[in-house]
Amino acid sequence: MKVLVTGGCGFIGSHIVDLLVQEQHDVMVVDDLSTGKQQNVNQKAQYMVSSINAPEFDAAVEKFKPEAIIHQAAQVSVPRSIDNPFKDEEINIRGSLSVIESAKKHGVRKIIFASSAAVYGNPEYLPVDENHPTKPMAPYGVSKFSVEKYLQMAQSLYGIDYTILRYGNVYGPRQDALGEGGVIAIFAEALSRGEAPFIFGDGEQTRDFVYVGDVAQANVKALTSGDNKILNVSSADKITIKELFFLMNEISGNSLEPIFKEERSGDIRDSVLSNSDTILALDWNAVVNLPQGLANTLEFYKSASK
Repeated sequence: MKVLVTGGCGFIGSHIVDLLVQEQHDVMVVDDLSTGKQQNVNQKAQYMVSSINAPEFDAAVEKFKPEAIIHQAAQVSVPRSIDNPFKDEEINIRGSLSVIESAKKHGVRKIIFASSAAVYGNPEYLPVDENHPTKPMAPYGVSKFSVEKYLQMAQSLYGIDYTILRYGNVYGPRQDALGEGGVIAIFAEALSRGEAPFIFGDGEQTRDFVYVGDVAQANVKALTSGDNKILNVSSADKITIKELFFLMNEISGNSLEPIFKEERSGDIRDSVLSNSDTILALDWNAVVNLPQGLANTLEFYKSASK
């Protein structure tokens, strides 16, 4: 299948591209390198540097004629979305409308969209399933939810199918620990230097973490299944942040103690997503367990720090 991946030089996008190439799809990557890294792009994929808002993007869709677009390009920082909601809207909403419009013009059959658990806001019950109320707490969540609605509209008006994947806490090799990197990336970078990381609050907050390779599998499976569904992508296994630290500490061969700091306002205390609908709809499961995924991630950071 001919598949175009926006944001294909990024953390998750590059793993999706690798899997697509491995499964012998014809792949084109479009990325403006604002956060993605050129070294992440698979050499067997076509590649173009462009914003999804630029005219060049539409020209690329017209020339490549993909059957599907896997749309990963986004502004992903919650604090940045609060500081500059206009920029968040420009990339996440207008950029996604550009993707939808090009898909409509050039006969793209399906869009797979990277949404987020941020659309749910503070959980009213656990695990959070796809029927949970949507009450996003920041512009980032609002923009992701808005694109979901635009995709539903595009299916109704233009017949473009979609699968919306609401990601939980994704981790793995190539994740950037700078800025709003996930807690695992932040811990991994600190531990690779033999330094103790910070934990905000008492460390008893719970999260579920899903390995990036499993997220890539969900996207590739969605090419041929899960049409017009909204699905959580998660492991559905919760762990406290303190337990996570000591597990990573052990795997990395360190014997460090974390540094506790004051709890950050606005942080969600407990979060775990249900993945039962996704297992059925995509014939998918999260197969990489946390210890194995953490070992892979720590090895990546250890090699990168040399």
